[in-house]
Amino acid sequence: MRPVLEKRERSLGTKLSIKGERCNSPKCALVRKPYAPGTRGKRFRKPKEFGLQMKEKQKMRFIYGLRDSQLRGIFVEAVKEGRAGANGVLSLLERRMDNVVYRMGLAASRSVSRKLVGHGHFLVNGRRVTSPALLLREGDVVKVRPESAGNKYFGGITEKVKGYEAPAWIKLDLGNMSAEIVGEPSDVELPVDTGAVVDYYSK
Repeated sequence: MRPVLEKRERSLGTKLSIKGERCNSPKCALVRKPYAPGTRGKRFRKPKEFGLQMKEKQKMRFIYGLRDSQLRGIFVEAVKEGRAGANGVLSLLERRMDNVVYRMGLAASRSVSRKLVGHGHFLVNGRRVTSPALLLREGDVVKVRPESAGNKYFGGITEKVKGYEAPAWIKLDLGNMSAEIVGEPSDVELPVDTGAVVDYYSK
């Protein structure tokens, strides 16, 4: 799986942090091979407008680990809420259950957090959830299940992420491996032109 993910980053010419900290090390595929797969050393060409929109859409897909239909669904939901702009789309993406677990610092990547959620290791407002796509709202409380706290994955994790600062919209309690959504996602930094993605789906 790792070579496939690294090829995605190389084909888009951008570090997407799909593999967590590996992207910040000399092992990063773009550091070792700063050119697209199969181009034998040719550097990236600047795409035209539609190509740019497509490229930015692909970046967003891979960062959040979504299928094209899922990302399109996020855009449709944003339109229904009357928030089809970049901020509205990012808010929905950030409030997905798998992303919140990632933002809590309990997973090195969104793919890991997706597996943890899918295996039922978390509670939302006291109820067990297994859907990574669940959209959380302000006031929701996410917590590692007491039965999962002794799992080898969570053993010592609070020490591993000691000093981690969650985004301002997440009130983190690492000691209890829980967090509360206390606001709207803001100041989300991504290596993506979100406006281009909105333009792509607006056509």
